[in-house]
This record gives sequence, structure tokens and C-alpha cells, in this order.
Amino acid sequence: MLRNLLLAENVVLKNSPKILGSVPNNRWQPNKQQTRNLNVHEHISYTLLKDAGITVPKFGVAKTKQEARQIAEKLNTKEMVLKAQVLAGGRGKGSFKNGLKGGVLMVYSPKEAEDICGQMLGQYLVTKQTGEKGRICNAVMVAERKFPRKEFYFAVMMERAFNGPVIIASSQGGVNIEEVAAENPDAILYEPIDVMKGLTKEQSEKIAVKVGLQSQKEKTADMLMKMYDLFIKKDALLIEINPYAEDVGETYFSLDAKFRFDDNAHFRQKEIFALRDLSQEDEKEVAASKFDLNYIALDGNIGCMVNGAGLAMATMDIISLHGGSPANFLDVGGGATASAVKEAFKIVTSDPKVHAILVNIFGGIMRCDVIAEGIISAAKELQLKMPIVCRLQGTNVDDAKVLIASSGLKILPVDNLDEAARLVVKLSSIVSLARDAKLDINFEMPL
Repeated sequence: MLRNLLLAENVVLKNSPKILGSVPNNRWQPNKQQTRNLNVHEHISYTLLKDAGITVPKFGVAKTKQEARQIAEKLNTKEMVLKAQVLAGGRGKGSFKNGLKGGVLMVYSPKEAEDICGQMLGQYLVTKQTGEKGRICNAVMVAERKFPRKEFYFAVMMERAFNGPVIIASSQGGVNIEEVAAENPDAILYEPIDVMKGLTKEQSEKIAVKVGLQSQKEKTADMLMKMYDLFIKKDALLIEINPYAEDVGETYFSLDAKFRFDDNAHFRQKEIFALRDLSQEDEKEVAASKFDLNYIALDGNIGCMVNGAGLAMATMDIISLHGGSPANFLDVGGGATASAVKEAFKIVTSDPKVHAILVNIFGGIMRCDVIAEGIISAAKELQLKMPIVCRLQGTNVDDAKVLIASSGLKILPVDNLDEAARLVVKLSSIVSLARDAKLDINFEMPL
């Protein structure tokens, strides 16, 4: 998953896993396929688990502080937990910009639930995964507090290294699984699943025993099989329960859950995808998705527009090789129109960090003259003042070069990718120096 690879948000276990099946250890590696996947809020994950017969604490979702008080009164318990519904890890250690510390807080009365919820709603929560901007909290989950005696970790995920789904389990739940993988890799167990046969009761019981749930073998196996059934029915890429905890009386609850769904299954899972919270996503990525453009924002200053995920990765690599830093991953696909290309330019140039743009198109299905029309239209409409280096090869490339040459714009055509990357890195450095010196460099003037 490219998003997870680039933003390091996925659970990437770098140590060799102890696999219960027969998959060799050296098969483990991060996913690198380019997709845009759906994440949902924790209260939605709770609802899905509950509907599947997996026990979760009693809870409600508040979008106003008054609703938080009403939910707390209905829960009728002395101790509750408020969880900011923000799609980011590390909420408990995060801080709101209004000064409130923690996105996961304990409260002891409906009045306190109302007051604290009022400080969360409408505020931006900053965690280690959100960056300085943070993410807005539009809802708060109010749940009964549990007192776990023992915590476990269970997940079902689709993983290329295992050629399909795999169960990941550990006796060390309630903590960062990446840290467990780094410090004690033997504490993590892996059970590959034959997608044709599904998860068997024998496999589930074996996992339960391995993590220390011998006395609860049958109940745990039943939970795992329900979890896998939900994984398949909902076209999930990940279902993570952390922790799966033992409460008093040997009852077990899923105290935290994370779901991720395959965008390719949108047509089958319309109800789930209708729950997508656009307020939690990068505005530029949302805009790109409306035009079937694959865009991911990065931290550099060279905008990239490429057709094909592999070529996009190679383009980013060669920019880095020459000392530059890509500002984005942008794949316009094989069937983009001139209007889509124009929208792509709008998205790239809306990032104030972008100092130069490299267009790298290999025209197969995509015609180079269509790309050229989009570039010229965007440059004129947006009155772009930054340098544009354009490397086009393939179908109708000669027509594209004629269009660019006759446009009267300073679009710099380069046939060789290495030279194109070298040039755009130099130009971005010049623009960076000029901006630092508060000088205006105009690349908009006609040749």
C-alpha cells in the first residue's frame, strides 16, 4: 500500500516473524502496491464488530456536548472513557490546539463528560501521525470503562508476503505492535490462511493456545473465526483489535479496533464507503480522487506528474538521486483527459512548498498531445510562474512538442529523464534561493 509505505502509517514489522505455517521468513516485506484505501472511525469499527457477534464495551457517539451527557447518563456507570474520533494513531498522547491534553480521557460523571467533550469537539488534535496541522475532531465516542487484567493483540490483514490473508497475534496487547516487533519479535505469531479453505477451527484454536488463552480456547477460536468472516464479507484489508482484553469474571472485550477497506470493492461495499469522513483526509487528495487521480502529498518542493505508479516511483527516485525532494506522488493514469491534467496541475500548484514541476509521461494508451494540451491550458489559466520541465515519450510525441513550442510558454522540453531530473532540481534550487531572498522569478513570460 503506497500510502502506508510513503507515510509510514502501516504496521511494518521489520524483524523476521515467527510463522506458524510454512512460509519462509525471508518472504516478509512492506507492501508497495499503489492504492487509496478507506479507513473508518473507531465507533464504526465497534459497530461492525458488535454486529458480527464480537463483544465490545457499551458506547455511544456524540457530536455535541449535550449528546455526550445524554449518552453518559444512559451508560449508567461511574467511570467512562471519551475517545476523540480522529483518524490518527497516538490519540492518547496527543494534544488539542486549545490546550487540552490527550484525545483519550477518563471521566467520572455525565457533567464531566459534557464539559470535556465540549473541549474536544471542533478542535484540532495533534498526534505523532497528524503533523503540526492536526486533524479536526467532529465526534467523540463515549464508552464504559473496562479494567483489563490481561491484554492481547489480534489482527487479520491481507499481506503479499503470505500470498493472501494472515492472522497476526500476540500475548502483548494494548501497546504499539511495531515496538513489540522490534524488541521481542518472538512474541508475535503469524498464521497464513488458505483463502480457498478459509480459517479453520483448528487454526484458530492453535493461535489461542500459542498466545496463552488455553482456558478460553474455544471462545477465542470463535472470536477469530467471526473476525475472519467479517474480514471477507466486508472486503477488508485490515481488521486490528488491540487490545482484546480480559475483564473481571473472565469476560473478554475488544477495547480498540481499526479497520481498513479495499477501494476496489467500493461497488460492493457502498454502505461502508458512504461512511468515509472527508474531513480527516488531505484536501488535495480528496480533490484528486474526484478526477480519478492518484495523489499523495509529501514534504519536498518538486511537484511530480506522471502516468503509471511504477514510473512515478522511478521519477521520485531519480529526483532524490540528483539531490532534490519530491513534493508529491501523482499518477494521472492511462486515460486522463486534458481537463484531468489541468486539475492535476491545480492540485500540485496549490501546495505552497512546490518550487518547480516535473512532468514525465510515457504515452502508450495516454497520448502525449493530450497531456501537452492539458499542461498548456493549466499554465495559462493558472498563470504559473514556476518552471515546468516536461519529458514526453511515446504516442503523438512529435505533435506534443509542436504544441509546446508554439504555446509561447516557458515549458522546458527534455527528452532524457536523467537530464530532466537534473534540470528540475537545479531550477527548484534557484526558486528556493530566490524566495528566501524575497525575489520574484517569473517563468511565465513567453520565450
